[in-house]
Amino acid sequence: MKKFLSLVLALAVTAMAPAQPVPTRVERAPAEATIIPMSENWRMDGDIPTNVLIISLQGLANRDYPRIYLEYPTHWQWETVRPLITFMEQRHGTKFNRLGLNDADAALALYAKHAKGYVVWDRAVRTSVNVAFTAAGVLDAIVVSEELIPLAEKHGLKMVEDLRGIFRGKSDFEIYSWAVDKYWDRCSRDYYAVLGGHAGMEMQPGVADFAIMQRAFCADLSANPAHPEELGLLTDLLKRQNPTSTVIGWHSYAKDTEGQHTTLTGNLGLKMEGLHNLPNVSYTCQIPLTPDFKFRNNHSVKPGETLKAENKVYVAALATDAMGIGTWTKPGRGEIPYGWQVLMGWLRLNPVALQFFYEDKSPNDYFVGGLSGPGYMYPKSIPADKFPPLMAAARELMAELDLNVMEIMDYSEGNRHVGNTDLTKEVVDGYYEQFPDAIGFINGYGSARTFDLRDGKPLISYDYYLDVNRPIEEAAADLEELIQLNPVRPYFMLIHIRESNTIEKVKKIFDSLTEPVEVVPVDVFLKKAASNQTYKTRYQQPDDPIDHNP
Repeated sequence: MKKFLSLVLALAVTAMAPAQPVPTRVERAPAEATIIPMSENWRMDGDIPTNVLIISLQGLANRDYPRIYLEYPTHWQWETVRPLITFMEQRHGTKFNRLGLNDADAALALYAKHAKGYVVWDRAVRTSVNVAFTAAGVLDAIVVSEELIPLAEKHGLKMVEDLRGIFRGKSDFEIYSWAVDKYWDRCSRDYYAVLGGHAGMEMQPGVADFAIMQRAFCADLSANPAHPEELGLLTDLLKRQNPTSTVIGWHSYAKDTEGQHTTLTGNLGLKMEGLHNLPNVSYTCQIPLTPDFKFRNNHSVKPGETLKAENKVYVAALATDAMGIGTWTKPGRGEIPYGWQVLMGWLRLNPVALQFFYEDKSPNDYFVGGLSGPGYMYPKSIPADKFPPLMAAARELMAELDLNVMEIMDYSEGNRHVGNTDLTKEVVDGYYEQFPDAIGFINGYGSARTFDLRDGKPLISYDYYLDVNRPIEEAAADLEELIQLNPVRPYFMLIHIRESNTIEKVKKIFDSLTEPVEVVPVDVFLKKAASNQTYKTRYQQPDDPIDHNP
């Protein structure tokens, strides 16, 4: 009866919460579009002025139709920029016309007509770039530095805002407060952009095109209690957003932590989507799935099927960050069963990328949903009344993406170094109630100690985190030690593979183990774990360590 009432309440709350609007999507991919190759130099004293101009132009030109796709450098964190070009050419029939490297002049010749003017940022004040991006969105303007004013005016554009001189000697809190007074009322309530990440002389505002497209407020305000003014302003702004809105981008590496920022967004029931340098979203969010495509996962277990575990060591490997920014395009994929966590919010923001991954998968690639909900969030930080509608949205995404495993991560009270990443019983109860069709759950990022088994559906935490810099020999020794410390068989060893570890490296580690292990798909792993609970049911305990600055 209690579960029934919880479900009824969740459905009622969901019915009252309006869904976040999906970005405009064209009926079919464009027959032609423009590629602009981007510079390797993203320093403030380097090519940032030209890069910023081109990104702002992209956001305006793509506002009502996908016209510009930027080819970022080969070292860019999101490595799927180039494979997506080939995919859209072959699968969506788009012919891309290529301009020269950082050719802002040629780009303006083609697309300046989509701008109503230009905003000038102050080369002496880094934060003025973010303010200029906000202004560009609400004023329909490109962003230029002083030396690029003649170029903008060459193409018929006039100054609509001049930010030079007014921010010098002011703190970020003062600068962003000024921007709030000036632009906030004209900004989106469905998207808020965090243009953080790289700091100092480096800037990689790849997602600013989408921010401009959506007229989102752009900032890198701190969620660190050590910066009370910025934290207060950030909290106030996020509270003003629509209940179902998305915070897109990434926190500033120089101000706060991932844990602090994502905990705050979760406290307010908002969805987080990274990264600050995620490119071309103003373009890819508009590209529809091809009519003949349907999401199909590589299920190794039939619905309702039960599997029996033998007295051996079962291993499952799962990469949580590595579809777009890790090893998907590297050699070795398909050689062993491998799990990949899907960013489910990309169904709204990046559907063409999801189609690429689903069609490019090997028979050994298996997808799981995450992280923790319809976006990146920490369940312990989500208020009880906001949890059901958020998870209802996640259920819909999982159903459409053919996913039946949910991965949970919580850095609100610790990370893999301090505090803990365990889940309370109340949180675990919530996931079992909200995802009745899931075959199981995964928890952690580093190792964690939350385990459960209910109605044949296990919740298994990671036993091991494979760091990018961990040598093969040392990682193999770590796993050998884990196997010795867990002598009861079957032993279910779940491993989180950090993004840049190649599958070739992971396979060599497994091949180095002296005791035979069976590497299995994630769904097989969970079904085997359901057949013999050799792990102890455990939740976060009241005396477990807590660290709110992970």
